[in-house]
Amino acid sequence: MLPHRDSGRVRRFWLVGTPQEPIPYLQVQEMQGELAMTTAPYLNAQAVFYSQYEQVRRDEVVGILLALFLGGFGVHHFYLRRTGLGVLYACFCWTPFPWVLGFIECFFMPGRVREFNAIQAAGIAAALGISMPGFGQPVNVTVNMPPTTNMPPATSAPPVGQPGTLAACARCQKTNPVGAKFCSGCGAAL
Repeated sequence: MLPHRDSGRVRRFWLVGTPQEPIPYLQVQEMQGELAMTTAPYLNAQAVFYSQYEQVRRDEVVGILLALFLGGFGVHHFYLRRTGLGVLYACFCWTPFPWVLGFIECFFMPGRVREFNAIQAAGIAAALGISMPGFGQPVNVTVNMPPTTNMPPATSAPPVGQPGTLAACARCQKTNPVGAKFCSGCGAAL
């Protein structure tokens, strides 16, 4: 809880929490009035992810324009933190080769910027210890195929997964081994 001073009296309110059980991120020590960290690692890991990702992400249009107009100096490589190539282009900027390559590379910049952003997002998610938001776990999909002439027709028994396949939890969509009785993510019965 954080104190809120209002005309000399102190009111306490929760910074973050769920309706069932509030979880404070910062607490005030009663004696000294200092802020102390709790054991909760983050307010919301996805919110922290998106705030950090917005600081490091690059824009595709900016990359294209840099490659098109300043590609001879290698500015588009500096933009994507490819310092070595940027220095190489800058060393040879007086020749036509980096200018021609910069024009050609402006067509490849959207893919390179997307790759750069994906690498940055994966690094941030790994540092936070979460899976990448927006990229869910793979879902087990069963494809119905007609029986071949050599095999007898299928019985009314439920299909059994192939060895090594994963089954998705209906509640949280987390993948689990086929033989599991409970979901490893939410604990629901499979």
